[in-house]
Amino acid sequence: MSGFNPFVEVVGLGATTPVGLDVPTTETSVRAGLVRFVEAGILNQVLERQVASFLAERYLPPLEVDGTRLSNTWIRMLRLSTYALAEACVGLTGPAPLLLAISEDRWGIQLPASRVMLEQLARQTGVRLDIANSRVYRHGGAGGILALRDAMRLLSTGHASTVIVGGLDTFNHPRRLAVLDSEDRLRPRGTDSFIPGEAASFLLLSTPAAARRCGLEPVARITHVGVGAERGHRYAEEPYLGDGLAHAFQALFAGMPGNAPKVHCVFAGFNGESLPTKEWGVAYLRNAERFSEALRIEHPADCVGDAGAALGPLMLVLAAERLRAGHLKGPTLVWSTSDLEARAAALMLPT
Repeated sequence: MSGFNPFVEVVGLGATTPVGLDVPTTETSVRAGLVRFVEAGILNQVLERQVASFLAERYLPPLEVDGTRLSNTWIRMLRLSTYALAEACVGLTGPAPLLLAISEDRWGIQLPASRVMLEQLARQTGVRLDIANSRVYRHGGAGGILALRDAMRLLSTGHASTVIVGGLDTFNHPRRLAVLDSEDRLRPRGTDSFIPGEAASFLLLSTPAAARRCGLEPVARITHVGVGAERGHRYAEEPYLGDGLAHAFQALFAGMPGNAPKVHCVFAGFNGESLPTKEWGVAYLRNAERFSEALRIEHPADCVGDAGAALGPLMLVLAAERLRAGHLKGPTLVWSTSDLEARAAALMLPT
């Protein structure tokens, strides 16, 4: 496990989800509890249409790169990214590294090599990326906050003055859905299950000095990140103890004084399955003194479905937007988990 400090400024936000093509629409929809769950054109094991949270085809922008040799899934991911990455980078004045979280490498999704992916994202969105210093994280749900930890290191060590962190994922992939369905993990058939979704979500981060120099207005501040590993994860043979998320919380709080303001709100990586809920219970009880008694818990997957590797960055985006708008006042913790061992959490404050 590990923690990290000092803070970075959030100076740009972008998101495209099934409930909104941009951040204001998505945030308003999630705050209002709006959902767009529909029967997708994919049949499950009992030949019923799979309920999902996918963006309607008519809302996806056209493909701007040559799609001749690209898989349908990667084409969809490119199209999903278009508005969100451009929205986050409106204030960007030069190339910046992109630290991108995508799904774990176990679903048989045909994707280009990392460098090609990043080059195609730059062409698709019109955003200038520092490809040489960019990176793709194949860690699933926790990948976005793992990328955030590395972005904070890049910024604090002077290797970059601005960094883009994001997540891009879709469950709109027949083999991925078939495997999850065979494990009874998908609603409505499974009882301990989730709604498959998709999203693209990005944050533009900056050092305080670079934000002032470039005239970028901070919307929120990220001060600490902690990561952990769950040895007894869903597919492991070791017993499940819920230690991974608790260790991530402990690593995060270890860098803070004991009298630091308590966490007022948590954006939780709940997706409808019981394991994240159990892990939250363990992590909370082991760190209860760090949380306000009037703790508020948000779980956006109730509205957008499980967005996979995009869910962590999406929760960061929503938390930052609510802090900017004054809907949240105090320290806000965001946590996410992967199907495999990765666990991560981040602390965000108003500016």
